[in-house]
Amino acid sequence: RTPDQLREIGARGLKLSPRHQVMVERYLTGWKEIEYEVVRDGADTCITICNMENFDPMGMHTGDSIVVAPSQTLSDKEYQMLRTASLKIIRALKIEGGCNVQLALDPSSFGYYIIEVNPRVSRSSALASKATGYPIARVASKIAIGLRLDEIPNAVTQKTLACFEPALDYIVVKIPRWPFDKFTLADRRITTQMKATGEVMAIDRSFEGGLLKAIRSLEIGQVGLRPKNADQLTDMEIESGLAQATDQRLFLIAEAFHRGLLVQEVADLSGVDSWFLTKIQRLVQFEDRLRAQWRLFRPFESLGEEAQALLADAKRRGFADRHIADVLAVQEGHVRGWVRALGLAPVYKMVDTCAAEFEAATPYFYSCYEKEGETVSG
Repeated sequence: RTPDQLREIGARGLKLSPRHQVMVERYLTGWKEIEYEVVRDGADTCITICNMENFDPMGMHTGDSIVVAPSQTLSDKEYQMLRTASLKIIRALKIEGGCNVQLALDPSSFGYYIIEVNPRVSRSSALASKATGYPIARVASKIAIGLRLDEIPNAVTQKTLACFEPALDYIVVKIPRWPFDKFTLADRRITTQMKATGEVMAIDRSFEGGLLKAIRSLEIGQVGLRPKNADQLTDMEIESGLAQATDQRLFLIAEAFHRGLLVQEVADLSGVDSWFLTKIQRLVQFEDRLRAQWRLFRPFESLGEEAQALLADAKRRGFADRHIADVLAVQEGHVRGWVRALGLAPVYKMVDTCAAEFEAATPYFYSCYEKEGETVSG
């Protein structure tokens, strides 16, 4: 815990080691984990494709962590500092093509460490490509045959070049998919050894909307944030589940807020940044408010103005019809009927690598509940 203790333990280790060697690693548990996807060509042109922030702090495999892109809790100084470091790394290693840089950032200072550098197209590269619309593997292949970034056209816009850094006007949330529903006797604790066998990715205009979409996409029978066995959990079990990460920690965080724990209390137990926790707390508070107002949704045939406003707010926040039905203890068909009657329908926004700055030839779309979409008919 202190430099003096390290010297004492190190001296003892050197004395006892047959090779007179010891390995010293910095204890980084609780630090933020940040990733940058970087591309460099033979002319030394470097760009960052996407930066991603782990919802969970250091201490678990990044493949087992919820990931958000772009990062949400970094200051501009922190973002630029880590971006500059990532560009320096790919240049120093003379990597031509794609590269994934993982860094640990001290949340209480500007100190950081390089965790890992992957000079290849990785699992994170696939996530970054889908999140931004920038085809990292395709561009890396073009660089491998000698093309420069300013010679490779953007496959989405077909007007800009691959040397333009993608711009995101939405939020992407990735949640791992663990196989504990099939391996019921397996150790559910999440540590530095990856246990996830898949992952889901969701896109929305807000972190809350993307998080709820991703949860529904996991196909684990979960439509909201509260755990299925919430009524059977004790306060001690919840606190233990916050301190030791498992596949259920996200849902235990929501249950902790439902039981009245403060953001700082949950942050101290879990190590998750307060920004993410505040967003989850607001979702839980809105769900509790909606549940408390269930009488406004009776009778089913007609809704008053207050009920209509609550329903519209729920859809904007990313609540699915089934989620609302569960909260109000009504049938999903009733909610769907109310949504249709109020004219609440999703609009579709583009993933086009340039935040709609240029016209896109081959974009793809995500849905959200806003006033204007970006689809063009005809």
